This record gives sequence, C-alpha cells and structure tokens, in this order.
Amino acid sequence: MHGWQRLMAASVASAALAACGGVTIAPEPVLPRALVQPIGADVGYVLTSEQRNYVHSETRAGVPWKVSLGAGHQKLMREIFTAEFRQASEFPDFEAARKAENLQAVFEPKIEQYSFATASETGGMYVAVTIRYRIDVHTPEGARFDSLTLTGYGASLVDGIGSEEPMAIATRNAMRDAAAKFLAQFQGQPLAEQLAKGEKLVAASVPAGAVAAAVTAIEAVPIRPSRRRSLASLQASPST
Repeated sequence: MHGWQRLMAASVASAALAACGGVTIAPEPVLPRALVQPIGADVGYVLTSEQRNYVHSETRAGVPWKVSLGAGHQKLMREIFTAEFRQASEFPDFEAARKAENLQAVFEPKIEQYSFATASETGGMYVAVTIRYRIDVHTPEGARFDSLTLTGYGASLVDGIGSEEPMAIATRNAMRDAAAKFLAQFQGQPLAEQLAKGEKLVAASVPAGAVAAAVTAIEAVPIRPSRRRSLASLQASPST
C-alpha cells in the first residue's frame, strides 16, 4: 500500500470512529517474568483512588478518545514492585501505609502524562504512545524523600484500515517499556543501595525547584520509525 493510500485509509478510519462515537480502550500490560534479583527490602506503595481510576480523554480530529489506564496502572505497579523488592505491600492511601510496621520506604507511582499519535498523524502506517510516570518516594512516616521520573514508549503498526486494537497494543508496549527501564535501572540508584542495606528512609530536604524542573521536562512521542521495520520489531518490547 502506497503512502497516499495509507493516509486515505487512516482518514476513512477516523471518520468511521467519529461516526460510531469515538474510541474507548482499557489496555492492561502483559509482562514477562522479570529476570532481576529482588532487593532485600520491605517497602510499601500507594495507589490512590485517582490513579486506580485514571482516564485520559481528549478529542483528536473530531474523534473522541477515552483511554482507561487505571486497571492497567494497578497491574503494572503491582508487578514492578513485587519483582523489585523482597516484600512490597499495597495501600490505598498514606494513612493506611503509616499504620504498617517495618516498612523502609513508601512509593507513590503516578501517571503524569499520556500522549499518542494516531495513524492519520503518522502517515497511516502506525500509532505511537508515550506514558510518563512520576514515582514519589516517602519515608514510612509519609515525609517526602525523593522523586523518580520514568517514560515508556510504545508503537504498533496499523493493519489495513485499523481499529482500536493498534492503540491498545501501543499503550501496552509503552507500559512494558517503562517496566523494563525501572527494573533494569533502579537497582543502580543510591536509593536502592540504601534500602538493600536494610536502612529505613528518613526525611531529607528536596532542592528548591528540582520537582518543578523535572515536571516540565516532558518527553515527546518518539519519531517515526523506518518503513522497513516489521510489525514484529515495532511491537517488540525490551526484555526485563
């Protein structure tokens, strides 16, 4: 299929989606078994109601999009923290976490940004997704200690006219990419070394402006991949 044919097909698909009420997806990640040695630490993580019910909604080229990320976010973070630490307990809020005993740290993972490019925006060949996460780290008492940022990228080729499924696949791939990065890189952080020693985090000051600077450094959707890349390579995710 030539480029103009892909663009035409993507435009037809967009019109059809708008006519039928838009796109609604609720992707959940499918992660392979993590090949990492868990850190010998007992931690907690907080998944607030807002994050458990996170929905990204917008209208793009007349098409309403609704991407329900809450269930996928819960599954992703449960698998990440369970694989990364000896013991990881989930809490609905900090009040519940503060009542727990023997925690060395409490993490609060949040979806900070979800963005996507549709097939009509990429020339009719593929869709792409970026998900930016912020993981705030707190002491067991709830005081702010540190903040980590993490971005996952995903893409999926569009077969024929396309459907909701390519965007769901791209979103799952972005989640998996973020998981792979966290599992591969976190253990090299000073914070991880401190927890591995059995130390409990204590309150520390955060440099003025550090959080604001991190928030503004939003990464863009990745550039268009080569046309020669196969469907398998576009959908492949980093191993964990």
